[in-house]
Amino acid sequence: MLRIYAGNLPPDLTEKEFNDLFAEHGRVRSMDLARDIFSGRCRGFGFIEMEGHEARAAISALNGHTLRGNCLRVNEERPRGRSGGKRRR
Repeated sequence: MLRIYAGNLPPDLTEKEFNDLFAEHGRVRSMDLARDIFSGRCRGFGFIEMEGHEARAAISALNGHTLRGNCLRVNEERPRGRSGGKRRR
């Protein structure tokens, strides 16, 4: 199972559209689309879990793909550093 990061998503993207985009390349096991707490709009990124070979196919097909004028960034999720992903001051 691979966890995929998808970035530069349009703000009006829905969960169904996000799921359908990846479902073309295999079975989506789980999905997490980051949303703004107040407006409910997409924050521009999300995560998908798929089987390894399906995930690699989705990454190669969707990285650089244009969706509503946004060039998507799709790659395998990178583990967070020791700081837990928080900014250093």
